[in-house]
Amino acid sequence: MLLALIATACRDEIPRSKSESMAEPVSELHARSLALSELHEPAPTVGSGDWLAEHEEPGQTFAEYLDEDPVAATAGRRRIYVVPIGEFDAGRQQVFDRTVEAVRHWFGLEVVVEAAVPLSAIPQNSMRQSNHGDWLQLHAGYLMRRVLRPNLPADAACRIGFVSADLWPGRGWNFVFGQASLRDRIGVWSLYRNGDPNESKAAARLCLLRTVKTATHEIGHMFGMRHCTAWSCNLAGSNHQAESDRQPWRLCPECLPKLLRATGVDAGERFVALRRFGDGFGLAAEAEWFARAGDAWRSAR
Repeated sequence: MLLALIATACRDEIPRSKSESMAEPVSELHARSLALSELHEPAPTVGSGDWLAEHEEPGQTFAEYLDEDPVAATAGRRRIYVVPIGEFDAGRQQVFDRTVEAVRHWFGLEVVVEAAVPLSAIPQNSMRQSNHGDWLQLHAGYLMRRVLRPNLPADAACRIGFVSADLWPGRGWNFVFGQASLRDRIGVWSLYRNGDPNESKAAARLCLLRTVKTATHEIGHMFGMRHCTAWSCNLAGSNHQAESDRQPWRLCPECLPKLLRATGVDAGERFVALRRFGDGFGLAAEAEWFARAGDAWRSAR
């Protein structure tokens, strides 16, 4: 059974603070996001082996999100720290660099890349050979608890590990694309299953799209955003690669205001920056959607 893209709520909780940089009232953010509904599609019918066929999840409305007092960026915590873990060849390093840029535009926060952690620094008892092959897998929980949570920078909105190797979260699982905490502001994601960007330009574009989708999904969890079940959305869960590829790189009308509330990013400027990112790196369909969403956002005022 393939299970992937899970968000886990850790037992240890930390003090949290609501965003101090909201440009609009919370109700206005939600209303303007709902005005974009015609640009979105409802969640597809659940098929055998899909995430919701394996996991019973209620979803999370914007109101329910607010009731949970989620993690948010504050005036003193406005940086996303990224820790490279493992070694990256030229093609994957380029995907990493571009993903860092995408994350900056997606959340409207500064992104700081820390020194890389080599695989030699990870103990052998936190690695294994895959159940279905001879490739290396790293234990996601170890990376979160022992590599990322210690010495979390004081100005970090969150900290995420970007892993070259495959990931697995523990007994009963084959792999995860990524994993994150809803409370501790830490998470990991891997590009191992995203294809080889060195093969061709098309392969590089596909690898980049898959990687930015996973990165923004997992970081979204670190701001308290649970899996979306109502819409085709970047925060929807995925159980396998085909399902992940079906999920769009966009946030639905219930999840977009969560991000805006958590980060204080200006939605109009965000859509412009993401459109330019898509245009610059061959993600034409995504760029076209962000352009339409930006127009609709401005018209919804």
